[in-house]
Amino acid sequence: MLTLRDIKVLHLEPTDVCQAACALCVRETDANFDKKSQHHLDMHKIVKVFDADRIAGLDKMFMCGNYGDPAAGKYTLDIYREFRRLNKNVVLGMNTNGGLQNTLWWHELARIFNQPQDYCVFSIDGLEYTNATYRQGVDWRRLMHNVEAYIAAGGSAHWDMLVYQHNQHQVDECEQLARDMGFKWFRAKVSRRAFTETLRFPTGWQPVELAQGSIKCHALDEQSTYIDAQGRVSPCCWLGGRQQDFIEDFEKIQQSWDTEPNAVCKQTCSTSKNQSNFNKQWQKQTQF
Repeated sequence: MLTLRDIKVLHLEPTDVCQAACALCVRETDANFDKKSQHHLDMHKIVKVFDADRIAGLDKMFMCGNYGDPAAGKYTLDIYREFRRLNKNVVLGMNTNGGLQNTLWWHELARIFNQPQDYCVFSIDGLEYTNATYRQGVDWRRLMHNVEAYIAAGGSAHWDMLVYQHNQHQVDECEQLARDMGFKWFRAKVSRRAFTETLRFPTGWQPVELAQGSIKCHALDEQSTYIDAQGRVSPCCWLGGRQQDFIEDFEKIQQSWDTEPNAVCKQTCSTSKNQSNFNKQWQKQTQF
């Protein structure tokens, strides 16, 4: 049984606030989520669960959102500074749409992300006139200015792209732009969520084939856990991915694997040829 003392990777969701309205995001599809009830994680809430000694023993801490974007968090930079103070060698990471805050904020983030493996993933699904088809509410010029500021200040940037029919013709252009701007990685994949009249499956790309084998738990493999914007703890962000079904009891989840696996575990961490649905998602990956 994985306990908090065993945790080496900590996933934080510092806020459930986001400026974007991505059609298939859970903040748009979860009827139980109230956008007016805004939560912001701070160090006081974190240390109630994960104290300074445990932070000092971490290999990695990263921020990503089910409902929010880390750049919208009131205390995001403060949290990163404190984790770096308590653990000089911890790998720090972040996933974001990149369209929030100003260039000074992103310059400061790069200054904190000063270790070789620190990174920021920018989820950018096309170019100027296609990114907002899915990333609704993300201003292209602001996004580009923020990326430029972060990279210019020494930050390591990764470009992740969701591919649909409306943007598939731009995959090579996006990869080239990523190279020209100084990104370290470019990755592209087909969404595992759903498709609509606007968000159509890309021609010639492979559909996501979900494995049907035994559960190979990503959280157990990397010894990770997840704390949401309210300070609640779940084994992973997928099990903590919906307000009504937020799961905290990992032992009960593990017991389900031998009989009828939890539906989230089955979709995310079933294996085929020793690969889970989680780690075989990328169809194009380029390191610059």
